[in-house]
Amino acid sequence: MSRVGILQFVSFFIYVLVQALLLKNLVLFNTGFCFVYVAFILLLPIETSTLVLMSLGFIIGFAIDIFYNSLGLHALTMVFIAYLRNYWLSAITPQGGYDLGTIPNLKSSGLQWFLVYMMPMVFVHHLTLFLVESAGFTLFWYSMLKTITSLLFTMTIIVVLQYLVPQRSRT
Repeated sequence: MSRVGILQFVSFFIYVLVQALLLKNLVLFNTGFCFVYVAFILLLPIETSTLVLMSLGFIIGFAIDIFYNSLGLHALTMVFIAYLRNYWLSAITPQGGYDLGTIPNLKSSGLQWFLVYMMPMVFVHHLTLFLVESAGFTLFWYSMLKTITSLLFTMTIIVVLQYLVPQRSRT
């Protein structure tokens, strides 16, 4: 297993443990939840195949479901995000394209591109999560409030972590 594979393996467990032990009970105003584990899938190398992404999304979502006791809710949303990720990356491809081995992080791409990449994906994750959690559109506006506050909370934490944790821009 390569050095990058080992780092990804370790980061998987770090994301799950941080989410389950620290962020599970951290809620702002009873509407803002921090789901930083979404960054695990979104920060994998750009050339990662959709099948690998969906498999890893299911595994990390299932691990979070075990701690949250949410019956597959997080696994569903993570597989959905993993499926959409490569389509979104191809839609926002820069003019020169992506270099082989590029990891879509703040260091390699800059803040503007990073926010354009991350915010819609995190928004779709949160919206799907809260709509499925409310079992439809009956609580649509409350789900939207939870989605927006959780999006701001999660994105703030992800960006702060991108500045605090030393990142490698290439594999």
